[in-house]
Amino acid sequence: NSTRTRFSFDAAMRQLGGDVIISTASDMQLGRGETIADTARVLSRMVDAVMLRSNRHSDLEDLAANCAVPVINGLSDTGHPCQILADLMTFEAHRGPVAGKTLAWLGDGNNVCASFIHAAPLLGYRLNIACPEGYAPDPADLARAASLQGQVAVTRDPREAVAGADCVITDTWVSMGDTDKDARMAALAPFQVNEALMDLAHRDAVFLHCLPAHREEEVVSAVIDGPRSLIWEEAENRIHAQKSILAWCFGAI
Repeated sequence: NSTRTRFSFDAAMRQLGGDVIISTASDMQLGRGETIADTARVLSRMVDAVMLRSNRHSDLEDLAANCAVPVINGLSDTGHPCQILADLMTFEAHRGPVAGKTLAWLGDGNNVCASFIHAAPLLGYRLNIACPEGYAPDPADLARAASLQGQVAVTRDPREAVAGADCVITDTWVSMGDTDKDARMAALAPFQVNEALMDLAHRDAVFLHCLPAHREEEVVSAVIDGPRSLIWEEAENRIHAQKSILAWCFGAI
């Protein structure tokens, strides 16, 4: 299921002068047992690039290993790089270069959080992550960031993470494939982004959320619709980020 990723890649490709074919596994022979590798070999002869959203990152790697055209990670269980490109683009449009700034992530250390960890040592921002026990990011991601001199800190205190931050970010507490909703809601409740928490951030701090948002759960409506929220521009910027990704894949930039 997808709104922003699907529509933004569709719009981006059309704005670049290309065309798109959108399919799910049930539309293709994948749904009847054809292997990912065989599908990749066929698609390579029919299209110029493939964007895949997959619960399992291993499926994405399998597709890429057997494709002769660029394969773009539209989302997997280990990362969502296309999303944070738009997020960082939105931040920089309003607050200047992200290097040297502090970003605070609250809630589940999920795939979006993982991509912020991946980018931290590359782009030079500090990332404060606040999450309850049992919902921390992948230790391998943290170790890799540390090995690259990335400034990534993990705490159990949301107030500590947000204090003085230039940007506050969260995501839904229940993601695709999660079956433990009640446990997640109970554990993550103290990490809700509300007005009191935003007031601990820098006075010019902005709020980001990849959407869809569950209002009054991970974030209150007063923050979503408030003056510090950039989430609608953030969603729109998915189109422009995808255009740059596609143009890079085709060797245009």
